[in-house]
Amino acid sequence: MSAEIQTFLLAMTPIGELRVSLPMALAVYHIDWKIAFFLSVIGNLIPSALILAFLPFLSKHLSKKCKVCQKFLSWLFERIRKKHNAKMEKYGALALATFVAIPLPLTGAWTGALIAFLFNIPFLKAFPLIALGVAMAGIIVLGLTSASMSIERYFGWQILLGIILVSSIIWIFLKNFNPSPFFPKEKR
Repeated sequence: MSAEIQTFLLAMTPIGELRVSLPMALAVYHIDWKIAFFLSVIGNLIPSALILAFLPFLSKHLSKKCKVCQKFLSWLFERIRKKHNAKMEKYGALALATFVAIPLPLTGAWTGALIAFLFNIPFLKAFPLIALGVAMAGIIVLGLTSASMSIERYFGWQILLGIILVSSIIWIFLKNFNPSPFFPKEKR
């Protein structure tokens, strides 16, 4: 199977999406970045379009055929809507594009399509937002991959690993750092 087809199929996977296919295409298969970006974005968008198009029909069909499925799906959808409806109302549908654009596992086009389905965002509104998010994620991943490959090429993998480890330690420290003992809140 050609490297281009592997890249395209890898972009269609639910966990990896283009967050895996783009670095693989560039670092392992040595595909030109423009072709790799195009294949990864298109491969990532196909499953989301299918989810947006067919999940409503599948959900209705399962609800009609199986009472247990109907009860479970109603409970699950209502629970998710209650929990996250305020955020969707506050940030609007553009939050969908931002959510999809974050290049972390479980924040891609597959999850974005499920969110659009759960919050009844119509296909013609959801798909362009998901496509925008996928394109933004692709640009972020392309930049990080290119930077990582350049650092590795010029300074070696040890320096790249050191940068990743130091960045991770700083992130963990900042995430868990509580400035309140140093900066007490002002009384009003």
